[in-house]
Amino acid sequence: MRAKAVILGCNYYIGLSALRCLGQFGIHTVAVDYSEERAYGALSKYTSERLIAPHYKQDKDAFIAFLKDYGRMQQQPPVLIPCHDSYVEVIDEHLEELRELYLIPQTEPGLYTKAMNKETLHRMAQQHGVNVPETLSPLEDDFLERVESELGYPCIVKPTDSPSFVALFRRKIFKVNNRMELQEALSKVQEAGLEVIVQRIIPGFDDHMYTFDAYLNQDSKVTHWVTCQKYRQFPINFGASVYTGQKYVPELRRIGGDFLERIGWKGFAEIEFKKDARTGAFYLIEVNVRMTNLNELLRQVGINFPYVTYQELTGTPVEPYAVTKDMNRVFWYGYEDMLAIRDYIRTKQLTILQVLRSLLRPKAYAIWSWRDPKPGLAFASMTLSKMWGKLRRR
Repeated sequence: MRAKAVILGCNYYIGLSALRCLGQFGIHTVAVDYSEERAYGALSKYTSERLIAPHYKQDKDAFIAFLKDYGRMQQQPPVLIPCHDSYVEVIDEHLEELRELYLIPQTEPGLYTKAMNKETLHRMAQQHGVNVPETLSPLEDDFLERVESELGYPCIVKPTDSPSFVALFRRKIFKVNNRMELQEALSKVQEAGLEVIVQRIIPGFDDHMYTFDAYLNQDSKVTHWVTCQKYRQFPINFGASVYTGQKYVPELRRIGGDFLERIGWKGFAEIEFKKDARTGAFYLIEVNVRMTNLNELLRQVGINFPYVTYQELTGTPVEPYAVTKDMNRVFWYGYEDMLAIRDYIRTKQLTILQVLRSLLRPKAYAIWSWRDPKPGLAFASMTLSKMWGKLRRR
């Protein structure tokens, strides 16, 4: 009997894509979430089993106990695939005990957290010669004066712990244009008890953002990789991918792959880079340690990362492969891209003609699939209901 794949977090399209990527091979998929409400990903026809677990933050001990109880009931250890940063944090905290019952690629406790934490990530990157944006901590001497002289305005206030920051403020960063705005932003995060860093903004439009997506085997060697170029994000300028294309950039394999191998990474990782519009140098921005928003695009251009993960951990690794040519295909999250397009046009960063031209490319859809329509229909229903509720409140 084949091992099951336990997918954590199915109220977003990352979990949905993981279910599809594995279910199409007949792998028994287990969709786990803390509520049935809005968990549209679990409605996929590729879901074999659906479970409701205690909330991973509100009742962490009960959540871990739930996972361990489920693992003990299985004939073979399931492959554990988290699809949200908060699930990764919990797994990392209990990595050794969960590895007794589940197949998890990472073996070093704390490494997931180091890569997710912006401050420790940047220290690791600098130790290995990887460019990172100039950064200051509010705890440093002469902090305000150094922001003006070393970083300049505008700059960004960035959380060291992104999941907690995003959950509270519904954004990834604060962009500040002067000392007063910086002090206001710092006051907000201090009141919330969160730690932040302040960073120089690397020049360049959103299409200067790139990703290096890779899988590293249990010897910490890159076996599969592909690179992509972002075109639009939401929120604009400092958000998540909503329109991103596969783009072969071999330099990112050297920078990103060497870095991941040197720190002893195992399993999937996605490094986000920004290319300096003035110098052409690539700067490491962050590392996504859970499965990526771009899963469906990457599958369509040749690398099914959830399947690569499953096969290696169950003893039948997939042959190494890299996408080394441009495939002219883009990932599209239509709902948020429409909001992004509105804001790009309002701020005159894009024209209507530029947007229309871009939309002609073949697409890998974030949610919709003709072969698996139920999640897309459920998401459309939820979105329309939300919009109707806003209209009624006006």
